Amino acid sequence: MSGGSKLAVLGAGSWGTTFAKILADAQPELSVELWGRRAEVVAQINRDHRNPNYLPGIDLPHNILASTDVESVLSGAALVVLAVPAQSLRPQLAAWREHLAPDAVVVSLMKGLELGTDARMSEVIAEGLGLPAERIVVVSGPNLAMEIARCEPTASVIACTDESVAHWVASLCTASYFRPYTNTDVVGVEIGGIVKNVIALAVGICEGREMGDNTKASVITRGLAETTRLALALGGESDTMAGLAGLGDLVATCSSPLSRNHSAGRLLGQGLSLDEVNARMTQTAEGIKSGRAVYDLAKKLGVEMPITEAVVAVLAGKLDVDELGPRLLSRELKSEGESA
Repeated sequence: MSGGSKLAVLGAGSWGTTFAKILADAQPELSVELWGRRAEVVAQINRDHRNPNYLPGIDLPHNILASTDVESVLSGAALVVLAVPAQSLRPQLAAWREHLAPDAVVVSLMKGLELGTDARMSEVIAEGLGLPAERIVVVSGPNLAMEIARCEPTASVIACTDESVAHWVASLCTASYFRPYTNTDVVGVEIGGIVKNVIALAVGICEGREMGDNTKASVITRGLAETTRLALALGGESDTMAGLAGLGDLVATCSSPLSRNHSAGRLLGQGLSLDEVNARMTQTAEGIKSGRAVYDLAKKLGVEMPITEAVVAVLAGKLDVDELGPRLLSRELKSEGESA
């Protein structure tokens, strides 16, 4: 692995642009090329060094160059970061595969399960690009894009089955305000980032219904237990769930108004329909898209996830938000530590 002369980021939304900024700040001697679908967004980044639709008020480093030409962006890139909506990933990979450098390492910033297959994003990438696990890296943690773009100190997790690859990627994105930790538990890191979106919807709904902090704290804590059960069933590690990619990400996503999933849940709790919520959201709330896949996977594995089940029922129109509260903590009475 070598740093190469440039790094590539595919996806010019808030998180993709922010991660491009991290790389550009950490590696000022390298070119960071950012692919975006919309010509006007690309033009603003190149002309004004800003992406006001997604990161208002944030100045971007001058070594970020944007383009709508994905072939040009991928050409010769040693590191390729993917930051597109989870449900749109697979069809795009087929078009990108032929332009990928032979030894490129691919990084996933996406936090979702694919509908229909219940596949994690690293699995979709492996299939779609024909890559071995040691060339696929996952980034996750309490990483609210706007806070990082403001250079507010943040820690994250860089996960890969090959620890040396994780360290290499971490070295490329270590900035004064961004501190990555490495991990080899790719499953646990991904599941933490996926399920927290669904739990954040539940907390947002509670907030929209003007429930108090006791309720929200209870849902967050039991939500972590649900996440841990699913991660362990898939071969993940409990230590990961107690770290940045588990508890850390869950707390940030469930607590912050900057969280899209928390905001979407709050709107649902205030009585808006799912269509109305989607119309108001400028970016994808992955919990809405992935909730059903998470629940389907849990059922397949025999894992109890009552909070996830209740949120999915609300999203499907089978449960009214007024009925959600009593359902959130509806498991049979038992010791708190019993089977998480």
